[in-house]
Amino acid sequence: MSSKNADWDDDELEDLEDEDFEDDEQPSQPRRRRRSTSDPTGDATGGVIPYKNPPALIAYYCGVFSLLPLFGFFLGATGFILGIKGLKLAKAHPEVRGQVHAWIGVLVGGLFAVVWGAAIVMIVVGIVMNASR
Repeated sequence: MSSKNADWDDDELEDLEDEDFEDDEQPSQPRRRRRSTSDPTGDATGGVIPYKNPPALIAYYCGVFSLLPLFGFFLGATGFILGIKGLKLAKAHPEVRGQVHAWIGVLVGGLFAVVWGAAIVMIVVGIVMNASR
């Protein structure tokens, strides 16, 4: 690709390829599309990271990292609580987004909080039963 075309978007180049031109008729520049300024997903992340909904984002990371054995119970419980807060915030203010991140925090965090909580109880019961012999 030449340096002249380096700043053109792929969509603009595809528009040029789709148009029918005579052999000696070529456009000097592609038509520019106007981007909507009111688009809530027009941020640098493309709307993938809900930076306007911190409880949902933190719940997501806590839920994912609740898989770790030593911290899983605490991270899972934190992810569950923050996920619920993130869902409430997203429901009250739809423009902040982050429902999927919040749900992952609630489901995965809640699941592993229960799993690690049960493991901790079984370990403590095992230690107590073994010590009483």
